[in-house]
Amino acid sequence: MTIYKWPQHKLRNGYSGESPSNPACYDEVLTVTAGLMSPYPPGIKLPELDKRKSCTDLWHPVVAAADAEEVGEWTIVERRDGSLQWAYEEQPLYTSIKDSQPGDVMGGTRRSFGGDSPAKRVPVGPPSLHPPGFSIRSAFNGRMLATDRSASVYSFDGDTANSIACEGPCLTNWEPVVAPSLAREQGEWSLFERSPGVRQWVFRGKPLYTYALDTGTWSQTGTDIPGWNNVYTQLADPYPASFKSQPTMVGNALATADGKSIYIYNCGEDSQDQLGCDHPDDTQVYRLAMCGAGDPVRCQEHWPYLIAGADEGSTGRIWRVVWIDPMTGRFAEPNQKGALRVWTYRDRPVYTFGGDKRPGDLHGGGTGEWRGQRNGLKAIMLRDDFFRGHL
Repeated sequence: MTIYKWPQHKLRNGYSGESPSNPACYDEVLTVTAGLMSPYPPGIKLPELDKRKSCTDLWHPVVAAADAEEVGEWTIVERRDGSLQWAYEEQPLYTSIKDSQPGDVMGGTRRSFGGDSPAKRVPVGPPSLHPPGFSIRSAFNGRMLATDRSASVYSFDGDTANSIACEGPCLTNWEPVVAPSLAREQGEWSLFERSPGVRQWVFRGKPLYTYALDTGTWSQTGTDIPGWNNVYTQLADPYPASFKSQPTMVGNALATADGKSIYIYNCGEDSQDQLGCDHPDDTQVYRLAMCGAGDPVRCQEHWPYLIAGADEGSTGRIWRVVWIDPMTGRFAEPNQKGALRVWTYRDRPVYTFGGDKRPGDLHGGGTGEWRGQRNGLKAIMLRDDFFRGHL
């Protein structure tokens, strides 16, 4: 099963998460807010205490056997009850009860929205295999390649591993990513000699470039030029065939077939253990308060679930069709009275906004607390040219 870490995160009024080699997820059920995320003070009673779970009810420590031995970045930390737990790069490791199959990543997220967002659990993976001078970041479309200065890297349809079509005037805006003199080919990475002593990096048979007109980091603007593409080391699962990429004033949003922007709900409690509240198995109190002042009918009017078509079904583990009871926000049995058959992303329902009237409208973007980072909804942006995740 997927393993996760809970990196320490600075919030407005303190820190949450785990410092190196120091487990902070235990079996006590917390009952009040911690006051880490202003403007809320500490000591406010948390909702649904009769149903609330402890941190370890949801996040199981990866237990190390008594005779286990540390190796490399894999170390062993002692929990306060004396049990042993595996850590990677000094971060204690956990599995999530929301993951039911090998390869699931339903428990955590790699999304990060800065100082106002809760401390998030993130999947742990092996180091990316790329030469020095490059970096990789997870985006909605996949794992995106850039230079170590976060300048986006592109490939050109007309190039191959052994021939270059981008020459002469083409090089005015497209700068080859030049390899250092000591660079060596490795795995999917090869080299193309453009001129004596000047070698260009090639990834999976495509020479790599940066775009001179990019004005920001991790940009996708170069893809506006026909034949040019961002480079991904791993593509995300495709979204359902009935969805589309819809141009908006700030980039491309994921949208329905008729152009209505699609949103996802984000939520993290202001408790010391920073448990999530964005999943149908979590408390729905926060979502109902945000979208309808506690009234599920009003929520449905303002933020209707995205209903799956009668002939549509799950496309994999990431995009699934499930049954939801709109009055409770919880999972429902198939064909249960009043239940809706809706689309989910990583088991979290997705929504449209009643205030969006025309294709490309994003009037619901950032609704909720702190631009939707903590208890609110954000548009699913396939390409965010200006707001860097704040919609």
